[in-house]
Order: sequence, then C-alpha cells, then structure tokens
Amino acid sequence: MTYDAIIIGAGACGLMCAAQAGLIGKKTLVIERNDKVGAKILISGGGRCNYTNTGTSPANFISENPDFLHSVFKQWSVEDTITFFEGYGIIGQEKTLGQLFPVTNKAKDIVAVFSEILQHTGQHVALNTLVKAVEKKDNGFEVAAENTRGDVRYYAHKLIIASGGLPVQKLGASDFGLRVAKQFGLNVVGTAPALVPLTITGKDADWYSSLAGNAVFSKVSVDGMSFEENILFTHWGLSGPAILQISSYWRPGMEITIDLLPNFNLENLIKQERQYGGKRLVSQLLNDHFTRKLVDALGKFLVLDTKIASLSKADAKLIVDTIHHFKVKPAGDKGYDKAEVMRGGVSTAELHPKTLMSKKVNGLYFGGETVDITGWLGGYNFQWAWASGYAIAQDI
Repeated sequence: MTYDAIIIGAGACGLMCAAQAGLIGKKTLVIERNDKVGAKILISGGGRCNYTNTGTSPANFISENPDFLHSVFKQWSVEDTITFFEGYGIIGQEKTLGQLFPVTNKAKDIVAVFSEILQHTGQHVALNTLVKAVEKKDNGFEVAAENTRGDVRYYAHKLIIASGGLPVQKLGASDFGLRVAKQFGLNVVGTAPALVPLTITGKDADWYSSLAGNAVFSKVSVDGMSFEENILFTHWGLSGPAILQISSYWRPGMEITIDLLPNFNLENLIKQERQYGGKRLVSQLLNDHFTRKLVDALGKFLVLDTKIASLSKADAKLIVDTIHHFKVKPAGDKGYDKAEVMRGGVSTAELHPKTLMSKKVNGLYFGGETVDITGWLGGYNFQWAWASGYAIAQDI
C-alpha cells in the first residue's frame, strides 16, 4: 500500500501530524519502535503532561533563528491547542508560570485523544517497528524497516521525520532524524542535552552533596539569561526548575551566578538589624530565610556566630555577595538520559518556515525535537510539537 505520508515517530509531533492529516482525509502510516504510541508524553510532567504554556512566544525558545517560529505559531496557536484538546474532553488547569495540565493530571488522557482520532480516521500505526533506512524514489520515498515478523518495506509520497532527539534512551531515543538529515545533505546545528541537571566535581563536590534534598527559590543567571524558580541541591550537583532552565544556555567552562534570596535585599536587612541594636547573630538572620542545614553549610564561607552589630564592612559585604552572587562553575551535565530535550538539530535554514518541508528534498519534512527549536521548561516544547505537526499535516 502506498500512503500519502509516512510519519516516523509516534511522539507529540508525529501523533498530531497523523491526526490532523486524517482529519483532512489523508492516509498516513505512523512507524514507532516502541510497543505503544506517545511513550515520552506518558512520562512527561511526572505522568501529568504539561501540554502547553499560555505565555508561549518565540522568546521562549533557543534556536539559531527563533523568528522561524512565527509562521508555524501563526497557523497553530496556544488557543488552538486548548480548543483542540477541549474538543476531546481535555480541560486544562493552569499551574505556575502559565503551565497547563489536564485537570485529571493524567498524561494518558492526552495520548488517548490521538489514539481515538487515528482509529476514527483510519490511520495506520506500525508498532515495534524499527526503521533501518529511507530512500528517495521518483514518486516519493521507500522506508526499509524491521519488525517482529522480519524485514518490511513501505512506500509514501511524503516522508515526515518526527523521531525526536537523543534524551531518554530507554524509550528508544536515537539520532535517526539527524542521520536522515545528513543523508540528504541538510545542515545540522550542533546538539547537546538541554533542560538537564548540572554536575559539580572536585573540592566542592562534598559541600553540594551534603545539602542533597534542599530546595531554595533562587534567581539563576548565565550569559545574560536568568530564571527565577527553585534550585535543588543533589548528591552530584544542582537540579530543580531554575537549573534545568539555565542549563539550555550554559556551556562548559561558564560560571553560573545564583541569587539565593532574590526577593530580599540582604544589605538592607543587615542595616535594619543594626537599627534595632544588631544583637542577633548572622546565623539567626539567615535562618529567617533558609533551612538550618543550608545556613550551617554556608558557615564554610561566612562568619555565622558573629553579632550583626559587630560585623566589619568586609564581612557584611562578603555575606551580601555570597547570598546574592553565589558563584558555581559546573563540571558538566547529567547527559541525555537525564535531559528533558535536545538542543540543536536540523537547521531551520534548511526548511520552509510555513510547511517545514526540506528546501533541498521535495516531500521530506522535519518536525518537533529533530529541528533546531528548543523550548524552555513548562510546556513550550509540547506547543512546538503540536504546532509543527499541524503545519506539516496541512501540506501533505
């Protein structure tokens, strides 16, 4: 059987593409190496699926050309995502920073929407099927794959690569999409783990490890970017939303600055304490804002048992600088297996901005995480996946 399109990957982009294609009367085949569709959707957000963000704009994405997103988001907006899922019974509840989750808090409800549409519109899904090679033919594409029965070949007029990136290897993540791009001569922007915890090694490693489990609301900055959310100390370094966010901008060798008390001015707090006599110890002031464990650990850098009235200018400045400008030089990151997404991918310069079809190869499309579009934490990557899947479907 020859399909209108073969979609490689039954993740967020691939499922939306197949669903939208089916709704306009096209016949697609979705090839998935796992034994079920939407494997990564099912584990997202701790199984709750933060499926979009109400504040989505190109500014929330990392790419060599974030403006590329304008054309796609013009076709499929956040409002379109909300309306689409509401039409299938998924009502969203907004959490912090515009994050939208199903009120059921069940990612499987999101996947069920696509399963219903694919079945209703007669789309074909080949599970437990690993694509070995793709080849351009005069009238389309030939896909060579392998399943439990052996080698198989499929044919289609159009080919969509929605196979995701490198994170979460246990779910079948691979560089397949990047290899296809290179096979056809498309430029690929250098890839790296993104939204990933950062590691600390060397002489400071034990200090961070001793604080494992402590979370602190902070402002984390690097290279002109900053995020205000929790950081989490771990046995191997730093994690938490603010660290995951900044990791997408961090590069090896860079120093990160952490404001451990972004909603207060510690210099003013010290002055106020002095106005009241300054009888309290530095540790008592810090205990107002941090866990005892963190305050005790800060004793490595600060004089904790000194009365505030007795602080020298140098000691007061050291306290302010340490709390508001805490410097960290990570050794590295936890790699793709702990990363939420991949940074980099198929260059947007290689794709038509409205359709995401390759400029060099007619009928070949790339969407979702395979493209050099990386969203922040908080539902942005799902919004890109839905939008890119929709845009591609309109052109096949």
